[in-house]
Amino acid sequence: MKKLGYKAVASSLLVAGLLLAPVSAVTTDVAAAASSAKETTASIQLWVDGKQLKLSAPIYKENGVTLAPMTDLLNALEASSVYEKKSQTVIIRSSTLTITLAIGQKEAIVNGKTVKMDAAATTQNNVVYVPLRFIAEKLEAKVEWDKAANAIKVKSWYYQQLEKYEEEEETEAVYREEDKLSSTQIVDLFDESVLMIMTNKGLGSGVVIGEDLILTNYHVIFDATSAIANSIYYDEFKVKGVVAYDEEADLAILRTEEPMELVPVGLSYDYLARKGDRVYAIGSPLGFMNTVSTGLISNYHFENGVSYLQTNAQTDHGSSGGALFNEYGELVGITTAGMDNSLANIGIAVSAFHAAELVESVTEDMVNKAGFLTPPLPDTLKGVANEDIQKLMKKEFSVVQTLEGDAEITNWQVRRDADGWLLFTANIDPVFYLYYGAATAGELRLWSVNLAHELHRMLPDEQIQVRISFQRDYSFQPRGLASDEVTPLGEGKWRVQYPVMDLQLKDQLYIETRF
Repeated sequence: MKKLGYKAVASSLLVAGLLLAPVSAVTTDVAAAASSAKETTASIQLWVDGKQLKLSAPIYKENGVTLAPMTDLLNALEASSVYEKKSQTVIIRSSTLTITLAIGQKEAIVNGKTVKMDAAATTQNNVVYVPLRFIAEKLEAKVEWDKAANAIKVKSWYYQQLEKYEEEEETEAVYREEDKLSSTQIVDLFDESVLMIMTNKGLGSGVVIGEDLILTNYHVIFDATSAIANSIYYDEFKVKGVVAYDEEADLAILRTEEPMELVPVGLSYDYLARKGDRVYAIGSPLGFMNTVSTGLISNYHFENGVSYLQTNAQTDHGSSGGALFNEYGELVGITTAGMDNSLANIGIAVSAFHAAELVESVTEDMVNKAGFLTPPLPDTLKGVANEDIQKLMKKEFSVVQTLEGDAEITNWQVRRDADGWLLFTANIDPVFYLYYGAATAGELRLWSVNLAHELHRMLPDEQIQVRISFQRDYSFQPRGLASDEVTPLGEGKWRVQYPVMDLQLKDQLYIETRF
């Protein structure tokens, strides 16, 4: 299974010194400009998840837009933040969500995309303020105005889910203890309905949802040009292609060339999936076909509009696209991701109602036109101009997804050096590297190995070097670095630059990292 970021409790960054300084006099002009438009209001309360926050500074409105002290709001929503004095930049992180704000600017960069805001982040009396609704909603929270209480009430996604399940407690009475199924009964009902999927790129699992339709993960099939589905009866079903997919939810529906004559699994928007409930996973981890494991729903997560179930039912590479059932035989999730090398045994499944939504969108015409998707990477880059290779690198290798958020890889350059090597160079986001490089070293290294594999596949006869560097300008001369890693720029500026990942490959691979 691939790794996938998920919403988790984020601890505050503990930083000191000049790297993360409090707002100082350099922001006076911005603060003064903001205060001129500041609306005088009675003291506005801020409630998060049913509790009133004790604010470090009062909320105010600017041209009708509510601004709140950043630290108070983000701590309550369990997101971390960094304020950089030098660049007047605020960086907010919550799992794979990264929001970058410039003080005084009405634009934010959300996971690499520019988004307009109704008001800019600003400072008042050494406190950073952010537009409350914009930030809260980007973090999947719900914002409401309580006029009678003169209060803004924010509900995090977790709190919304808690309210939802509390409201549904009465309807859950229909689920009786005597209707629960044992593990053997679950297997008897659904073992033949879960398939092992082998593509020309790798291995995964799938769930039968129609006479010739299979539900799986998008990442199992997105770059494949052929696939075969195998049943427990040793039948092989050739896959005709993809009927529909939802890349954000990591789901895809496949069509086989012939009917499978297997029992389909029902999909529904209504099923029981409470934290602490027992669940059963069926899939093909490491190619061990239709392996059954059991565990609990450990937690809920919500990210970019997608709901996930966390489970400790054991899964592994090859389980992606498999089924997660509750004790009543209902499909509650599609096993999608897991965390390697974790004693906590963390697995992630896409909530099944996203699959129900995808199935509902399928038309007869879509079924008839099923075909494999165009792979994002070509079979070969032989004869392709360096400028075009450079564009491909920017498009396909500009982000590394990690459990600490997205690490952006920028300024890709491709050239032939004097020794005939094909040299690829780029820069890693310096802020991400400084604060998260060591924590994500394993994930960054795996990304680099995959990059090397793909480059060798597309350019098998080339000697290739890939150098990803840290680069940042400072207003002082950092010490303890090699002489060629610090360059004076004049006017009291110095540039620090050194490679953090160096890959060299032809028939073998050499990797050197600096984390």
